[in-house]
Amino acid sequence: MARDDFAAQLAGYSLTTAEILYRMPDHLSLIQTFVWQDYDLHPRFPRLKGFLDFWIRNLEGPLVQVTVQWQTALAAPRVQAISGFSIDGRSGENAFNRPAHTRWLQ
Repeated sequence: MARDDFAAQLAGYSLTTAEILYRMPDHLSLIQTFVWQDYDLHPRFPRLKGFLDFWIRNLEGPLVQVTVQWQTALAAPRVQAISGFSIDGRSGENAFNRPAHTRWLQ
Protein backbone atom coordinates (compact mmCIF):
# COMPACT_ATOMS: atom_id res chain seq x y z
CA MET A 1 0.00 0.00 0.00
CA ALA A 2 2.76 2.49 0.90
CA ARG A 3 4.48 1.81 -2.41
CA ASP A 4 1.25 2.55 -4.30
CA ASP A 5 0.78 5.80 -2.34
CA PHE A 6 4.33 6.93 -3.13
CA ALA A 7 3.88 6.08 -6.82
CA ALA A 8 0.63 8.07 -6.84
CA GLN A 9 2.44 11.10 -5.39
CA LEU A 10 5.12 10.85 -8.05
CA ALA A 11 2.34 10.81 -10.67
CA GLY A 12 0.93 14.11 -9.33
CA TYR A 13 -1.67 12.81 -6.89
CA SER A 14 -2.01 14.46 -3.49
CA LEU A 15 -3.62 13.30 -0.27
CA THR A 16 -7.17 14.65 -0.38
CA THR A 17 -9.62 14.74 2.51
CA ALA A 18 -13.30 15.58 2.11
CA GLU A 19 -15.66 16.28 4.98
CA ILE A 20 -19.13 15.40 3.71
CA LEU A 21 -22.21 16.65 5.54
CA TYR A 22 -25.42 14.84 4.66
CA ARG A 23 -28.95 14.51 5.97
CA MET A 24 -29.99 11.28 7.67
CA PRO A 25 -32.41 9.47 5.31
CA ASP A 26 -34.94 8.64 8.06
CA HIS A 27 -34.62 11.97 9.89
CA LEU A 28 -33.96 14.77 7.38
CA SER A 29 -33.63 17.36 10.14
CA LEU A 30 -30.44 15.63 11.40
CA ILE A 31 -27.08 16.19 9.70
CA GLN A 32 -24.34 13.55 9.84
CA THR A 33 -20.63 13.80 8.95
CA PHE A 34 -18.67 11.40 6.72
CA VAL A 35 -14.92 11.78 6.10
CA TRP A 36 -13.47 10.52 2.78
CA GLN A 37 -9.72 10.34 2.17
CA ASP A 38 -7.71 9.14 -0.84
CA TYR A 39 -4.99 10.24 -3.22
CA ASP A 40 -6.55 12.39 -5.95
CA LEU A 41 -5.56 14.86 -8.67
CA HIS A 42 -5.90 18.53 -7.76
CA PRO A 43 -7.81 20.64 -8.93
CA ARG A 44 -10.29 18.38 -10.76
CA PHE A 45 -10.53 15.63 -8.09
CA PRO A 46 -11.77 12.80 -10.36
CA ARG A 47 -11.81 10.16 -7.59
CA LEU A 48 -13.76 12.39 -5.20
CA LYS A 49 -16.21 13.38 -7.93
CA GLY A 50 -16.69 9.70 -8.80
CA PHE A 51 -17.40 8.93 -5.14
CA LEU A 52 -19.88 11.81 -4.85
CA ASP A 53 -21.61 10.71 -8.08
CA PHE A 54 -21.92 7.21 -6.61
CA TRP A 55 -23.33 8.71 -3.40
CA ILE A 56 -25.96 10.74 -5.26
CA ARG A 57 -27.02 7.78 -7.44
CA ASN A 58 -27.07 5.03 -4.81
CA LEU A 59 -27.44 6.42 -1.29
CA GLU A 60 -30.51 8.01 0.25
CA GLY A 61 -28.83 10.66 2.44
CA PRO A 62 -28.95 13.98 0.54
CA LEU A 63 -25.68 15.94 0.54
CA VAL A 64 -25.62 19.24 2.41
CA GLN A 65 -21.99 20.39 2.10
CA VAL A 66 -18.61 19.03 0.98
CA THR A 67 -15.39 20.64 2.24
CA VAL A 68 -12.18 19.56 0.50
CA GLN A 69 -8.61 19.89 1.77
CA TRP A 70 -5.46 18.60 0.11
CA GLN A 71 -1.73 18.54 0.69
CA THR A 72 0.62 19.01 -2.23
CA ALA A 73 2.66 15.92 -2.99
CA LEU A 74 6.16 15.28 -1.71
CA ALA A 75 6.58 18.43 0.34
CA ALA A 76 9.26 18.70 2.98
CA PRO A 77 7.90 18.66 6.53
CA ARG A 78 7.59 22.10 8.11
CA VAL A 79 7.25 23.43 11.62
CA GLN A 80 4.87 26.31 12.21
CA ALA A 81 4.93 28.41 15.35
CA ILE A 82 1.89 28.42 17.60
CA SER A 83 1.08 31.63 19.52
CA GLY A 84 4.32 33.24 18.36
CA PHE A 85 6.73 30.56 19.61
CA SER A 86 8.68 28.08 17.51
CA ILE A 87 10.39 24.87 18.55
CA ASP A 88 13.84 26.51 18.63
CA GLY A 89 12.58 29.04 21.22
CA ARG A 90 12.47 32.16 19.05
CA SER A 91 9.35 34.25 19.39
CA GLY A 92 7.62 36.97 17.45
CA GLU A 93 6.83 37.40 13.76
CA ASN A 94 10.27 36.22 12.58
CA ALA A 95 9.68 32.77 14.10
CA PHE A 96 6.77 31.99 11.76
CA ASN A 97 7.53 29.74 8.80
CA ARG A 98 4.39 29.50 6.68
CA PRO A 99 4.47 26.76 4.00
CA ALA A 100 3.69 28.45 0.67
CA HIS A 101 3.18 25.14 -1.11
CA THR A 102 0.10 24.17 0.92
CA ARG A 103 -3.30 25.41 -0.26
CA TRP A 104 -6.71 24.89 1.32
CA LEU A 105 -10.07 24.92 -0.40
CA GLN A 106 -12.96 25.98 1.79
